[in-house]
Amino acid sequence: MPLTDAAIRAVRPSGKQRKFFDGNGLFLLAAPSGSKIWRFKYRFQGKEKLISLGHYPAVSLKDAREKAAEARRALGGGKDPSAARKESRLQRANTFELVAREWHGKQSLAWSAKHAAKLLRHLEKDLFPHIGSKPVGGIMPSELLPVMRRMEDRGAINTAQVMRGVCSNIFRYAVITGRSERDPAADIRGAIATYVKKSRAAITDPIAAGKLLLAIDRYHGTFIVRNALRLLALTFCRPGEIRYAEWPEFDLEDRLWRIPANKMKMSRDHLVPLSPQAIAVLEEMRPYSGNRPYVFPSAREGKSVLAPNAFVNALRSMGISEEEMCAHGFRSMASTLLNEQGYHPDVIERQLAHMQKNQVRAAYNRAEYLPERRKMMTEWAYYLDSLRERASREARE
Repeated sequence: MPLTDAAIRAVRPSGKQRKFFDGNGLFLLAAPSGSKIWRFKYRFQGKEKLISLGHYPAVSLKDAREKAAEARRALGGGKDPSAARKESRLQRANTFELVAREWHGKQSLAWSAKHAAKLLRHLEKDLFPHIGSKPVGGIMPSELLPVMRRMEDRGAINTAQVMRGVCSNIFRYAVITGRSERDPAADIRGAIATYVKKSRAAITDPIAAGKLLLAIDRYHGTFIVRNALRLLALTFCRPGEIRYAEWPEFDLEDRLWRIPANKMKMSRDHLVPLSPQAIAVLEEMRPYSGNRPYVFPSAREGKSVLAPNAFVNALRSMGISEEEMCAHGFRSMASTLLNEQGYHPDVIERQLAHMQKNQVRAAYNRAEYLPERRKMMTEWAYYLDSLRERASREARE
């Protein structure tokens, strides 16, 4: 006769174990201590087996019957319920966050520290709060898509595209390591908005460039930011390379700035010839930061670098709008004006530290075109001086 909740509650401890059968292999084991444990008895491949389904009343009669039914379904599918439960527990333990961190730890050995930290921040901010606790093998495309939609909704379309690819790599890693059977991120590839890259705002007109240089000279903010902007214009390096520039990287006698690979976007060393004007900027900074790690330290925290928005804030305070110029715009400005003056495109591209399409050619010599680049960078500095002087004359007239 099937059990009832009333009958189970009426069971009292006795001096021996007793079994109360519900049917279809399910029974309640009443121990002398008073505990009541659900058990399920079955036969698999000719052998009698037993699994525990939990303690009563934490596991109710209804719950125990559902668990027993689940075990019978496993048997019907040719699986041992005990092995199926172990596999299920393992899948629950292998959460998306656990697998993602494991994948990140292995892959980051080949990445720069900056890239690894940035990707981990995106995982912790955009993915883990929503699917981090879910078993990696049980995540469906319908669960993953809303996570990407959240990034789209805040305007981070490129991030959504990148993180979908990251998810795909994580799921494929889970498949290879036996913790998932498929990659659900592949199924949502066409469901995310396409990111359209916008050209960064840049001043490329010589007259406007002269006015910009004059505005930098007259900038009333900190002289650290002013000098950093000057070096940005003279070297047209990436803003981050200027912010993180360290004194040991500079050889003023050889007039070279050697930027190590771990600071470069393309992860290879880069040589920047220094014009007399660039050296003058560095000499002006030496009394202030020569005994500190960074050439352009934060004015508030001497051991840290300038804030990422320091250049943009300075440009806006000069009255230069975001449609006119951004911090990266100095690179486009130099590229445009140098090309217009007839410098060899390969020399310009090498100075911009752009990757050669021919990887073998790009790798053979990091100092490629160095003599030509030394000449070009010096002439570029004097050209900027002429643009600034013209703007100053026009302002006085």
